[in-house]
Amino acid sequence: MDLVGACRAFVSVSERGSFTVGAAAAGMSQPVASRRVAALEERFGEPLFERTSRRAVLTPFGRDMLTAARRLVTAADVLQHEAETARQKPWRLAMPGICATADLARLVADARRHGVNLDLSVVTAPAERVHLLHSQQVRAALLAVPPDEATWSLPLGLAGTRVPDGRRFFVETLRPRRGGTGRPRRIWLQPEDDVPHIRDPLTRLRDAVGLRPAQLTVAADLTTAVAEVLCSSDVLLCSAGQAEELGLHWRPLGETTLTRGFALVAAANGNAGLLRSRLGPALARCLGHPDRTSPGRTRRRPADRAGTASEDERGTR
Repeated sequence: MDLVGACRAFVSVSERGSFTVGAAAAGMSQPVASRRVAALEERFGEPLFERTSRRAVLTPFGRDMLTAARRLVTAADVLQHEAETARQKPWRLAMPGICATADLARLVADARRHGVNLDLSVVTAPAERVHLLHSQQVRAALLAVPPDEATWSLPLGLAGTRVPDGRRFFVETLRPRRGGTGRPRRIWLQPEDDVPHIRDPLTRLRDAVGLRPAQLTVAADLTTAVAEVLCSSDVLLCSAGQAEELGLHWRPLGETTLTRGFALVAAANGNAGLLRSRLGPALARCLGHPDRTSPGRTRRRPADRAGTASEDERGTR
């Protein structure tokens, strides 16, 4: 039995002295109100009303039960109001700065369809997202994590304005020639990849293949990094999807494997599981996950990006 619904019918009928009027005031039909009151009387084992052709008059037992029934109905209404308020409370979520505006807009729209009021805080630096989370300025954040801790992972490679000859880009091809003049080509790291599990292996690779320290540079922001690549022969460390959006030619790394990993982590007042279950595909799309499907976007085939040369061929200088 719906105890709250039955008590609501009981209270409304008692206040108006009529099953027809009381049912209408409670937002239910007269037969429904009658059945609910009858079910309540059966449960209590005593009649609540003395029914006449014109009036519904409380019995002494009904008068005794009315106050408690009112408290139950009021408590249920308060609970429902609190639930609605909590459901509509903005979910402030810290997102990486690599996300495209269109994908972020679709994420907010998807969230609304799932009853989640999403308030996005787009933050470029991974360390800043960690700070926002720990200080509870956001309810959840997509953090940069190593691949073994990640929910979503993206292989990284190098991209530039030139079309590389091979299927992979070997960092050693950036090594300055002896007696060469001019500035050697650089690898640009965007702030999203300035994290130990990406920066440190790449630094070790730089030293191992004989590149100069200045050939690996962290940009202040993605715009600066892309601008440097567009006006030079430099390359950008990025994902294949990101390179496609920027109009650059991308290849995976030849000497090593680097992966950009993300995990959704909630603060004490958040629920990461709720967002993952309702918005997992939309979050993956924002991050450029290879399995994403975006309306109106045609994904290139792997051969379009990787070319047809053999694995042993190496990128151009």
